[in-house]
Amino acid sequence: MQLGAFSVSLAVKDLAVSQAFYQKLGFHPFGGDAAQGWLMLRNGETVIGLFQGMFEGNLLTFNPGWDQDAQPLAEFTDIRELQRELKAQGVALLSEADENGSGPASCMLLDPDGNTILIDQHR
Repeated sequence: MQLGAFSVSLAVKDLAVSQAFYQKLGFHPFGGDAAQGWLMLRNGETVIGLFQGMFEGNLLTFNPGWDQDAQPLAEFTDIRELQRELKAQGVALLSEADENGSGPASCMLLDPDGNTILIDQHR
């Protein structure tokens, strides 16, 4: 199962304060829109997203169709196929992508310890 690019999405109280903190750890913005309340930061191959007011908690995020540089992959497993595989294995989903749709979609699930996982396809 190829889930795509991985990042940790952090629910932050103050985007500017969090950005300044993570820049001290060597992270630099490479995407997002601070005016909309979100930024993507990178330190080498490590990617974190800072999201103010969008999520209640932190998320493990996978992006089918993207590589770690947020560049489109020529071939990837569509989220609807990933979702079918998860459901066939008995994984309960918190939210689901429209099985009949195409393009951008997302689904969410919890791991056994209650950590939220977001699979978010942008194309």
